[in-house]
Amino acid sequence: MKAAWWNGIRITMSYAFLFTASIIVLYPVLWVIGASLNPGDSLTSSSIIPDNFTFAHYQTLFDLESTPYLLWYWNTIKICFITMILAVISIGLTAYSFSRYRFKGRKNGLLLFLILQMVPNFSALIAIYVFANMTGLIDTHLILILIYVGGLIPMNTWLAKGYFDTIPQSLDESATMDGAGHLRIFWQIIMPLAKPILAVVALFSFITPFTDFILATILLRSEEKYTLAVGLYQLISSQFGNSYTQFAAGAVLIAIPISILFFSLQRYFTTGLTAGGTKG
Repeated sequence: MKAAWWNGIRITMSYAFLFTASIIVLYPVLWVIGASLNPGDSLTSSSIIPDNFTFAHYQTLFDLESTPYLLWYWNTIKICFITMILAVISIGLTAYSFSRYRFKGRKNGLLLFLILQMVPNFSALIAIYVFANMTGLIDTHLILILIYVGGLIPMNTWLAKGYFDTIPQSLDESATMDGAGHLRIFWQIIMPLAKPILAVVALFSFITPFTDFILATILLRSEEKYTLAVGLYQLISSQFGNSYTQFAAGAVLIAIPISILFFSLQRYFTTGLTAGGTKG
């Protein structure tokens, strides 16, 4: 009787905690969606459930004569995809090398990656700006892609290496006896087994350019090169253009490609969780 009573309390508290966490997470999202549907430009008169909702702000964003939002969107999507592809390839190869091979400087390299992942990119803004200025990459998307990929390698290499360590090395040895080379082993044997962790790396890599504002603000100069974070900031930072509701509409549209990628890779996340629970 006492055990059943205690289990009931624990279940009730668990549901109460989950409900509270859901409210904390969903309330800002619903408020942004509601603000994007409110008429006018001010947030003071906006409500989470608008009385007279309108899609005018979304129509304005898609009007190239009113705002270059679609151009900013394309710039961000382009940077995200290139960053994701380069990051997955470089992180996969680096993590595989650290996991499978024993070479001089391996431990020091892993230690260096551990230290580097503690240092955010924006802490080296001066050095990054000087480097971009010396190489003539100021106001280009290439410098952002290089910085994003370089910043993703340390943390995600440790993450991917831990997963590669769980893949039996006997597979590599069997393939080597059959005459397969290192690159073929990685591409045809390890890569299919490592899809769950590579999906996680791909998602992290894709989200990074969407969430970055500081680096893009420092390195991008012309409006046609802006990313979404910098471009949307211009909507609320100018003296006569405080379009907060239009900013909210732009923020809602940002979630579309991230959500599509997440649901596309979701089956790999589930596979990874199941494999991790049954290994050993």
